[in-house]
Amino acid sequence: MSALGRLGRRVSEDLDGHYTIRPDVPEAPPSRFRPKLGKRLSPRAWHAAFNKSNQLDLAKVITRIQRGGIDPSIRAEVWEFLLGAFPPDSTNEARTTLRLQRRKEYAKLKETCQAMDSAVGSGEVVTLPRIDEDEVKPKKDEGIRRRQTKKHRDDESGSSDLEQTNGNENAAMDDSVKNWKLILHQIGLDVVRTDRMLQFYEVPQNQARLWDILALYAWYDQEIGYCQGMSDLCSPLVVLYTDDADAFWVFERIMARVRANFLCTEKAVGVQKQLENLASIMKLMDPKLHQHLEQLGGGNYIFSFRMVMVLFRREFSFADTLYLWEMMWASEFVPASPKDWKSSKTYSWSGKFGKQLLKIGTTKDPGSNAPMAVFCMGAIFEMQRTRLLKETQGLDDVVKLLNEITGKVDPKVACKKAVKLHRAYLHKHVLGVVAMIQDVRSLAGLKSLEEGMEVH
Repeated sequence: MSALGRLGRRVSEDLDGHYTIRPDVPEAPPSRFRPKLGKRLSPRAWHAAFNKSNQLDLAKVITRIQRGGIDPSIRAEVWEFLLGAFPPDSTNEARTTLRLQRRKEYAKLKETCQAMDSAVGSGEVVTLPRIDEDEVKPKKDEGIRRRQTKKHRDDESGSSDLEQTNGNENAAMDDSVKNWKLILHQIGLDVVRTDRMLQFYEVPQNQARLWDILALYAWYDQEIGYCQGMSDLCSPLVVLYTDDADAFWVFERIMARVRANFLCTEKAVGVQKQLENLASIMKLMDPKLHQHLEQLGGGNYIFSFRMVMVLFRREFSFADTLYLWEMMWASEFVPASPKDWKSSKTYSWSGKFGKQLLKIGTTKDPGSNAPMAVFCMGAIFEMQRTRLLKETQGLDDVVKLLNEITGKVDPKVACKKAVKLHRAYLHKHVLGVVAMIQDVRSLAGLKSLEEGMEVH
């Protein structure tokens, strides 16, 4: 074996070594991503990105992550900045204060939930119903009740004002408590099936940690509660963070990005919005493939539902998924702090995907506002274009083909193609809008846009 081949093998072993796969799970998808020296964000480059006041030079970090992801040894720390849990211009003292504040808030939230159900924090995973769905609602002034005056939604400060009155678990419950207890076993049933290929989850306490965080989030964000797929988004955070409070608040930041996908009404499921975005993109960029899928009855792209809900957890290995996520987040990063929006900093600190939006802008067309994950789906379809056109004669064939790509796509390649697709889509759509305006002006007997903009 050549030196290059031995290096590639060592890299692969190193990747899987951070997230050890159980030896009795041979069907686990392999990791395809191969980080290159000098491309990935290393611990040395990460620490060098902080100034004397321990403030982060985000531009250096974003570029590195886009090019090669993050070294697993510093991933947990970097994600807190990448997802907005900490602003880049914060000092070490400010971050320490904020972390302690969040941990206290988490402890308070946990106490509230423990008062409602003793399984919380017990080290157990609930898989059986805690109450009967047909149970008659008792009087509201008995037992445990809850009042939440303000939910934590600010990145830097603020806390949930959670109050409770103690009572035993057989006491009467109001609707919110009852609804929460009804989903606890549903969370448990998903938890015991999540990432079973990891040795990490052979330890019952680790499964219990995942269950605790999801149960607490279901109470924290009652509009969403818990939906299938959330365990797949939260599981990596339990692996990355030793403190459950830290994992919870990073999960909250991820959910802030995707929670609209989990919102359900009588008329629609939130994720349908992203599927409509995908349809709009594919119709413009690859009308032949879109028409083919439409003829098969898949013009609504419902077969992509899983990709959106769990952010490609089924299409990539565990290690590759984390690289994909962080490369997507870095690429679509646009500073949110008012201090970051001065002069050229906004542009230089933004990721490639974010820069394209700043440079070209968005329109009323739904696809122009779609997140990078939607363009990643489009990129994957383009990578499988020939097979989709030649080998699919029905939606079952499409689903089968997409299932077969698991572990066969390099996340870096997918991200690169997604950025290119996004850029091409924005240019093509904007040019289409300009052409339409030109036609209207021509019919009205007005000068063209170019003539109107000439300087005399």
